Amino acid sequence: MRKYIFIGCGSFAGAALRYLAKGIQICNYHGNVPLNTLLINVLGALMIAFISTIAYEVWAFDSDVRLGLTTGLLGAFTTFSTLCKETVGLLQDGCYLSAISYMTVSVMLGLASAYFGVVLARKIGSMVTREREKLDKLTEKESDVD
Repeated sequence: MRKYIFIGCGSFAGAALRYLAKGIQICNYHGNVPLNTLLINVLGALMIAFISTIAYEVWAFDSDVRLGLTTGLLGAFTTFSTLCKETVGLLQDGCYLSAISYMTVSVMLGLASAYFGVVLARKIGSMVTREREKLDKLTEKESDVD
């Protein structure tokens, strides 16, 4: 039951954040491609990959917290269905190049940002591990002196 509460709370927050982010005007942009959704999905892919990698490989996250953050918060923040709906809208408006570009760029940037999220999390994880080992060695030396 606890995981459903975390997912529900995360979903509420993610949907609210998405609604707010969707309404932000980006540098007076008025082109065909929905930049807000593109940026939301790319950021979400980065964050899901980062948090999942940290949770599984670096720190022991509570599984309910991890689900609340990834499935709830970021799952509601990002949305494949909006990407598809907006692409269909571009196609129906006859903006074929924009539709194909939007889908291609969304997938490529999404994959690249997910990859970067994994690499970044592992880099941070290795730095944390090295610092822990240094502290452990210092603690051992101090206890040997006593």
